[in-house]
Amino acid sequence: MPDRPRLSDVARAAGVHTTTVSRALRGSEGVGEETAERIRRVAAELGYTPHPAAISLRTGRSRMIGVVVPRLTDIVLATIYEGIEEGAAAAGYQTVVANSGDDLATQRLRTETLLGMRVDGLILGDARTDSDLVYELRKQGVKVVLASRRLPGVVSVTCDDLEGGRLAGRHLLELGHRRVGVIAGQPYASTGVERTRGFREVYAEAGVPIPDEYVLTSPFDAEGGRRAAAALLALDPPPTALYAVNDFAAIGAMGTIRAAGLRVGEDVSVVGYNDVSIAADLPVSLTTVRSPMREMGRAAAAALIKLIEGKTSRSRRLPPVLVERASSRPVRTS
Repeated sequence: MPDRPRLSDVARAAGVHTTTVSRALRGSEGVGEETAERIRRVAAELGYTPHPAAISLRTGRSRMIGVVVPRLTDIVLATIYEGIEEGAAAAGYQTVVANSGDDLATQRLRTETLLGMRVDGLILGDARTDSDLVYELRKQGVKVVLASRRLPGVVSVTCDDLEGGRLAGRHLLELGHRRVGVIAGQPYASTGVERTRGFREVYAEAGVPIPDEYVLTSPFDAEGGRRAAAALLALDPPPTALYAVNDFAAIGAMGTIRAAGLRVGEDVSVVGYNDVSIAADLPVSLTTVRSPMREMGRAAAAALIKLIEGKTSRSRRLPPVLVERASSRPVRTS
């Protein structure tokens, strides 16, 4: 196996001193842009990367980012994490991830474990409105960025979930659905709260407010969607369309519709949220609101690295897109 390229190898190939190479690769002042670009090009050609241990000794940082998510078995969270990993690696950081199960005690334990590993900062994908953990971490001086979910006053990178809910609401209204049911997710997650709020606002503005009994909270999974859909379809009169704030809950709802002897799209329309990879390949393809999951992760990594390096970082809301498929059709008039 060939030896790892050294700083001196880059300096020799670029025709400069090793201190010039070091300054150029750190982005320090005192190196002309043309020279710095030549050094970066040579470093890339040689496959040179700074040794993590050397960086840690010089900067006092571990170059590690801790990530906590509710569950990596959820493809949405896994895709966000892949984006975090990509963004971190591009900046010379490594990531370590832990699952909290969306449980408060486990979340606190996993966070303490990561901090014990001397990570430089945390990206949390499981922030809950019923917990003060994030604010406690900030008081302790821990650099924290939220991904997917939001909390007031904390830097976050999310989808614009309020607008996403409005997109779903406008779509079903345009199809003539005035009696709709909402599978709203968990009340402690900003994602479900905002996606539901945007949807209900559109209906209220159209003069068709959605009664509270047609809005049910549930876990963000297929089983939660199945149970919520069964309760909604048992209402009198039943909804002609269901909106779920998560694709897996929507998929569970589709199963309940079929089990009741009804047809998805024909008898009951369904709209989900996120646009997971299987949404287009279901027996009845799922209309959904696409959230930029991988981009969200990359942007969260960039935001945290700015904080770690003492720079200002701001929250971002990335735009959603409605993807129309076969599961949503005009309301039946017969």
